Amino acid sequence: MPGAGFRYALWEISSSSYFEPVVRYDVSVAGDPTRRNISNLQFGPTFNLGLPDRWFLTFYPSPDIRINYGDPITGQTGRLFLPFDARIGRQLSFELGVPIIKNYPVYNLKTQVRLSVTY
Repeated sequence: MPGAGFRYALWEISSSSYFEPVVRYDVSVAGDPTRRNISNLQFGPTFNLGLPDRWFLTFYPSPDIRINYGDPITGQTGRLFLPFDARIGRQLSFELGVPIIKNYPVYNLKTQVRLSVTY
């Protein structure tokens, strides 16, 4: 899955704040011609806000915004999937994603718990 991104540090806010847009394109190649073609653009305008005592709040930490250019799937009424997605944490973080626009169904509710261990 080809992808690209860059990080822009936001030193004006804090030393651990940044903006990091990520784009990737999911496409099927050389597959079974009787199966549906996959072709969707996925992106996430990640904004990380560094908080005191190494806490953080991140909006759109995953590239879950999607535009489907491929064959329609069951329940699809349009091409766009736009969730609200946020993560908060320190060493242990919690991410929550809920759809705002669900013309292209991906999920109804997304939760993730992550443990970050550095040594």
